[in-house]
Amino acid sequence: IPFSSERKLMSTLEADTAHGGEIAIMTKGAPDVLLARCTRERVGSGEEPLTDARREQIQRDIDRLGDRALRTLAVAYRPLATTEAPAPDTDLERELIFAGLVGMIDPPRVEVADAIAEAQRGGIRVVMITGDHARTAARIATDLGILPAPPPSLAVMTGDELDAQDDAALRRRARDVSVYARVAPEHKLRIVAALRADGNVVAMTGDGVNDAPALKAADIGVAMGVAGTDVSKEAANMILADDNFATIVAAVREGRAIFANIRTFLRYLLGSNAGEVLTMFIGVLAASVVGLEAGGGVIAPLLATQILWINLLTDSAPALALGFEPPPRDVMRHPPRGLAERIIDRRMAVNVVTIGLVMAASTLATMDLGLPGGLFHGSGDLDEARTMGFTVLVLAQLFNAVNARSERVSAFIGLARNRRLLGAIGLSLVLQVLVVHLDFLNVAFETVPLSFGSWVLCATMASSTLWASELLKLLAHRQKG
Repeated sequence: IPFSSERKLMSTLEADTAHGGEIAIMTKGAPDVLLARCTRERVGSGEEPLTDARREQIQRDIDRLGDRALRTLAVAYRPLATTEAPAPDTDLERELIFAGLVGMIDPPRVEVADAIAEAQRGGIRVVMITGDHARTAARIATDLGILPAPPPSLAVMTGDELDAQDDAALRRRARDVSVYARVAPEHKLRIVAALRADGNVVAMTGDGVNDAPALKAADIGVAMGVAGTDVSKEAANMILADDNFATIVAAVREGRAIFANIRTFLRYLLGSNAGEVLTMFIGVLAASVVGLEAGGGVIAPLLATQILWINLLTDSAPALALGFEPPPRDVMRHPPRGLAERIIDRRMAVNVVTIGLVMAASTLATMDLGLPGGLFHGSGDLDEARTMGFTVLVLAQLFNAVNARSERVSAFIGLARNRRLLGAIGLSLVLQVLVVHLDFLNVAFETVPLSFGSWVLCATMASSTLWASELLKLLAHRQKG
């Protein structure tokens, strides 16, 4: 008589050769279920009635084993007083003779506790659903860090308690319950539905045929690749090749790292290109203020060839190098993003516009310092002023490449982790020096050599991009705190 999660029992018919081939039914299963079908118990070589006092003592033994994180199994039997095997029927599983309890340890993998702790730091709530005894489930959940020690009294819900809850009540209880014990397959489906109805994104793991409905109902169904059935794999969105919970957390970490790199790439390119656009736009609109007027006409802040050179330097090697940025150190230390959250959210939009304005302001201010007119009366000519503005915009975008690595963490932390980025910045800087100081490139890009003092001024003005970004991160950190 096969096991089922509804009956929580399994029986076989055996021929006792020591007693002339007499048939006996042998049953094993959940102790609380099996005890209800027993009327006597085996004591030594004889049998005695199973009294209420003995039932209470056996229950205490079950609890004691469960508190030691042991999975408990009860064994019982009944001679059928026949040598002819009857047809298998669950009606045979009655008036059994209790033989004893078995406590088995099924220890979780050593890496699971660390994986659960990492998931919790990342705002991911781990819920355990098991067919084990409630005390066993509570002890294992405590050892793994799913429940605090000692666990709260209402932290574990059994299948019987779940049946007594309507959908609305279960949804409220599911907010606090992290362990479900002695559950049936239909309970898993109700738990998933309750969590989703409360606005959660639910990932469900399973391996059996009975898990398929819950896997299908979850936002992300995860089937076991080794122990899982074909039915569960067909119902799932994802198959776990090594049946290891820690791999799920590793996948979350990797997914967050990829998403963070996409945002880093966008933050850098949009901020840098905004700086170029705003430099040209503001430079033309405020030409009289900056000193970019001559003969009643407006002078473009940068030439087309210079803009192309800026894009060649900053949108190629540094941008590609940002794709190799290691995952942020805090990638698993903040909650998941909301379902409605955009890739380019309000925070990134503010960052892009702010960095673009700072780049444009520092570029145009540097040009104004070198031109006779404008707010600052310089003594240089247009070619020198334009070369300085051109250089400031290149350097500002290289600073921005360092800024864009994280929207939370200071640019000065972990700077050496991405050596490709440092190499790309160094290459771009060398090329900019060449375009300023080589004669044939001076002719091609209409630049002039700059003095050491001018280079220092350009680097100082360009660094305002770095300080503006650091200020934004500091303000965001204080608002969060």
